[in-house]
Amino acid sequence: MHHPQSSPTKVALSVAEFCAQFSLGRSKAYEEIKAGRLRIVKVGRRTLITVTDAMAWLTGHACPLVAGA
Repeated sequence: MHHPQSSPTKVALSVAEFCAQFSLGRSKAYEEIKAGRLRIVKVGRRTLITVTDAMAWLTGHACPLVAGA
């Protein structure tokens, strides 16, 4: 019996994909990487950002809600 293949869920983004997804410039992304605020994974020459690390970076940049604002 043949099962239709579903496309796998992406677990990592290239720097270009990360920038497009989060509306961030390439220079700013590398600035965040250099400052240690955004983790990367090197696979050969490729630089990847896991979706988990991308979401953690985004959560770390969330503005706190101010009561009564």
